[in-house]
Amino acid sequence: MIRMTLAGLATLALTAAAFAQAEPMGDYAEVNGMRMYYEVSGEGEPLIVLHGAYMNIPTMGDIIPRLAETRKVYALEFQGHGRTNDIERPITYPNLASDVAAFMDAVGLEKADVFGYSMGGAAALRLAFDFPEKVDQLIVASVSYDMSGSQPEFLQMIPTMTPEMFVGTFMEDAWKQYAPNPDGFRPFVERMIALEHEPLAWEEEVKNLEHPVLIIAGDSDMMTLEHVVSMYRLLGGGYAGDMGKPLPASRLAILPATSHTAVIDQVDLLLGFIEPFLKGETPKGMFEQ
Repeated sequence: MIRMTLAGLATLALTAAAFAQAEPMGDYAEVNGMRMYYEVSGEGEPLIVLHGAYMNIPTMGDIIPRLAETRKVYALEFQGHGRTNDIERPITYPNLASDVAAFMDAVGLEKADVFGYSMGGAAALRLAFDFPEKVDQLIVASVSYDMSGSQPEFLQMIPTMTPEMFVGTFMEDAWKQYAPNPDGFRPFVERMIALEHEPLAWEEEVKNLEHPVLIIAGDSDMMTLEHVVSMYRLLGGGYAGDMGKPLPASRLAILPATSHTAVIDQVDLLLGFIEPFLKGETPKGMFEQ
């Protein structure tokens, strides 16, 4: 699945401190044997935000406080990420989705809109597959539904990944800043590398989704553009408008001149896609009254 490159993570780590949360309230929830850290900010309809691999709430940047201007945002930190402790359990997409579902039960959320980025996007998809009753509208950024849709360079890199690529680097220093167990970075990285090798082939499950989905990707993201378009087509999109057929409930947005790690910081563009989607607003064509 999609992962942050070392250079991209360095940029996120350096810029994270510049962003201020919109007066979030932090707390812990007992979730599947973990103390999952989360923050709540804003008022309105609930929106769960799921970060990418090796990230945490601060490294998601300004998108969370901006979303909190109109929504009640629940930002989570996954197993071994940020202030959530790691446990002796594989990090898999079904496990991550189960954690989100258990979190919702713990805080009394029956259903919510969900926005996931990168690894969080895959977890959001898995949540919609496995717990469809808990998801209203779904926003997934920089995510693929099948490993075959990844860029060739990324697929070639996966077999070369080792803990030494991460241990002893700035990434370990950044991880220790929040980790409940600062000595646990190597086993955490081993779990994350194992996640890269997890089979990923969700075409039929995407095709059967009944939720409205907003797909967001960069034009130079870690999955091919053809794969992103194929996902949109699986969700019922890609046909001609202005021909008497209503537009699909799902949507596709491609950010220009944008790599994988550049997606999440383009907050104004993201909000320009996300807010109309959540409100069910569409631009009017000339044939619409």
